[in-house]
Formats: sequence, C-alpha cells, structure tokens
Amino acid sequence: MKVQRLLHDVLLQHGASNTRGRTALIVDGQSYTFGELLDTSQRLAGALHTLGVERGDRVAIFLQNSWPCATAIFGALIVGGVFVLINPQTKAEKLEFILRDCGAKTLITEVSLEPVFSGAIRRLGAPPVVLCAGAPQLPESLEAVLATAQPLADQVPVIPLDLAAIIYTSGSTGTPKGVMQTHQAMLFTVGSLTEYLRLTADERILCVLPLSFDYGLYQLLMAVALGACLVPERSFTFLGQVLERIGEQRVTVFPAVPTIFATLLAAHRRTPLSFLSVTRITNTAAALPDEFVNGLREIFPNALIYKMYGLTECKRVSYLAPELIDVKPGSVGKAIPGTEVYLLSNEGKPVCAGETGILYVRGPHVMAGYWNRPDLTAEMLKPGNLPGERVLCTHDLFRMDEDGYLYFVGRTDDIIKTRGEKVSPAEVENALHRIPGVREAAVVGVPDPLLGETVRAYVVTDPEAALTAQSLRTDCSAYLETYMVPTEVILCDSLPRSANGKLNKRRLNTESLAASSADPEVAQ
Repeated sequence: MKVQRLLHDVLLQHGASNTRGRTALIVDGQSYTFGELLDTSQRLAGALHTLGVERGDRVAIFLQNSWPCATAIFGALIVGGVFVLINPQTKAEKLEFILRDCGAKTLITEVSLEPVFSGAIRRLGAPPVVLCAGAPQLPESLEAVLATAQPLADQVPVIPLDLAAIIYTSGSTGTPKGVMQTHQAMLFTVGSLTEYLRLTADERILCVLPLSFDYGLYQLLMAVALGACLVPERSFTFLGQVLERIGEQRVTVFPAVPTIFATLLAAHRRTPLSFLSVTRITNTAAALPDEFVNGLREIFPNALIYKMYGLTECKRVSYLAPELIDVKPGSVGKAIPGTEVYLLSNEGKPVCAGETGILYVRGPHVMAGYWNRPDLTAEMLKPGNLPGERVLCTHDLFRMDEDGYLYFVGRTDDIIKTRGEKVSPAEVENALHRIPGVREAAVVGVPDPLLGETVRAYVVTDPEAALTAQSLRTDCSAYLETYMVPTEVILCDSLPRSANGKLNKRRLNTESLAASSADPEVAQ
C-alpha cells in the first residue's frame, strides 16, 4: 500500500480503490461515495488550477456543513493549496480581515451567505475569485464550474512539510490569528485520534459541530482516513431532527460539547432516550461534568465515553481512557499517542506531582506557527530540551497526579474559551465601544461548568443614553459571531482602576460595583 504522506492521500487511497463504492458522507439524507468525493474534488482542483491557484495559495472556504464544503477541502489540497475554513457565522468585517490577512486567492461560498461576503469582498483591493454554491444558473457558480471542469491531470509537487490548512482563532489583540498546520502534522493527528478512539472503517460519525471548528473538521478527516462514513448536520438547533438522524443512520460515534449533552440529558429526563448503535461518545471544549456520565450511559448504553482536552494550536493534547472515567474523576487524561506533555513553573522549572504548573506539549501535531505573526508565535512556541526543538506552551494551568494524569486548573492569558471557541475580550470590547452611548466596556470570562467560560461584559454608558443590557447584546450581534456575544451585560457607574488609572479586570468579578440602578442590570 502506498505510504500516506499528504493529507489528501487518505482520500486518494479510498476513492481510487475497491472501497470507491463505500458511502463517505450522508448529507440531508443523500449518500455520496468515496468515488464521488474523489471525482468531485479532483474536478474542483482542476477548476481551481484553471483559475490560477498554485502550490501554497490560500483557498478560503466559507460554507455551512455540506457536500460542497467537504469537496472544497479536498479540492484545495489536491491542487496544492492551503484551505482556510471560516465559520459561517462570521460577520463581514472579520471575513474581510481573514481574506486580507491570508491573501486568499479564491473564496468558495454559498448564496445564503451573500449578504456577508459581498460587502467584505467589495472592500478588498485585490478580491479573491468567488465560486458560489446554490446558484447553478450563474456562469461563475460552483455548480457551473464543476459541470465543465476537467480533473487535475498532474500531481502537484507538495511535500509533507508544506502547509495544508490555516485555522483562524481569536487573539488577545482583538484580531484573529491563523494557526498554520502542515500536512504531516494533520496526518499524524488523524492517526493518533483514530488510534486512541479505537475507530474502524465501519463507523458512522455524526457531526453537529461546524467543520470550521477543528473538532468538527477532524470528524471529516478521520472518517475519510478510515474509509468510514460522516453524517454532517448544520447544527444541533433542531434536536428532534438530530435524534432522528442518529437512529435512521445507525450512528456509532457522537462527538459533542457539554452544552449539547446538557440539552440531550434534559430531553432524556422528559422522555427517556436510548441509542444502542452509538459506541463512542467524545467530549471536548469544556470539561464534561462528572454528573453527566450516568445519564449519558442511560442514553448510550453501549458507548465508551471519552473526556479530552485540546487547543487549536495542536488540535488535541490529552484523553482519558473510558475505563478510567470513574477512577480519575475530573481528569482529562494523558497525552495522546505519539506525544508528550509536562508541567513547568513560571520560572521554567519542573513541578512535583499535585502542584500547579503551565502545560507544555511536544509532538508532530504542534502548529508551525501563526500566519504572518512571528511575535505571537514566539509567545506560544518555546525552546524545548532538544537542540532546535520548539514546544507548545499552552499558557493553561494544570496539575498532574502521581500516575501522570492531568487536571485543568485555569488559564494564564486573557482569552476566554467558551463552547470550544476562543473569544478575545478586546474584540468584544471593540464591538461594545462602537455602540453610541457606550463610554467604557470591560469583558471577562466567568467559569461555567457547561461552557468552560461565559462572556461577561461590564459597561458604563452616558447618562443620557437609553441603553439597556438587552439592547447592548442585540447591538453586539451585528458585529460578533453568536458565541462571542456577552451572555451577561452588567451596567455600572464606573469600572475599577489601579492607582495609575489602569483598568483592573481582576477586581471586576470580586467586588460589588456601583450600578446605574439599585442593582446591576443583567441580560442573559
């Protein structure tokens, strides 16, 4: 068998062999085979080549979970490009920033997102070529281009050290930063994940998470690597539809985050649920509350339950073997296969078992750095123990027990991690300051057992401004993705400051602030 060196080799293996007829995806009830996935991806690669996409060029993908999204990812890889997945909730200004920052040559999107991408593209000096799904009557539509495109004839000379993807995540400066991942890093990660999850080619993986979220993206990559089937859904919004899909498609793997499991458990308490086909439950984004476990066992009696921890800069750090979920409560486990983790003090010294330290990660899965941001890269990639080695400093605080199992303690940086997404307080504060009548705003993360953290905003308004907590949240939604909009808005007369006048965020959640009414106004 040919050695897989590139991320798209996993598709070539199944799409051009006797597994060609196996089902690769089931989207809205329609099945697509590995042969169809390969053929469509190769034709899209041919079309991208004709449009001038060359090795290393960035191909932006701004799509919902869909068949075009899957083919766009592999089409970009086959032509030698770097795919840049963008959350479909992204607003025009951030979309513009990402397209400008990565220098996208092509944007693959869909008609439903036209109000967002059209404005972003108009403001770019050198806009990308746009292929838009959902408008087959237009000559520049994705459907029309694919109808006449020829499969890419020549193999592009990409090597494993070349970039495969740039995944944008929030930064402390208020602008997104692009995590660079190479082919060999992502291919290694896929292999490590499938190994510890004990997955086989017979899996049917449900994906209710956006493919733009790396947790969702790797569900697709694992399914294709195994020759298994992915069942993508647009979201978890319509619970009944998702539950129906689990049953009718005999789903075996259900990856989710604590908020999804909370919704599922609430439905189970109203009307008992049972899905015997599911054999794997995986959780990340925030710690899975121990009290959820028994309920999940009732709903999925045949499933192994995995607790995990990770961050975009290396995808996954650790996992807890399901057999230990009752033995090591609160733990997120040990390093994933083929990697190593350790804890250091602020001074860079090893810490003893049971003591708190900063988590460092070694492995082939560590990012190449942040796109165009050597300054931020230097903050995350530190010199390792081997000559020339760079290891990932997560800036997260952990304890490690005597058996080597990790326990999350907290974060050392300003970034809020909610629902598996990173939120920059500066970005939310910038959005609040754009609202007329807002004088000051400070945003912090508040620990939450389901979300990891929630976004809380403290706001000082002009006395004459008729602003309420709810109106501020509504106005924020015009500039921010849904998960970034503050869960709570507290209206205050002033914000705490140090002796030199600098805002003291540490005091925001620990002291009672004078409010513009008898009690702070809170919207949730």
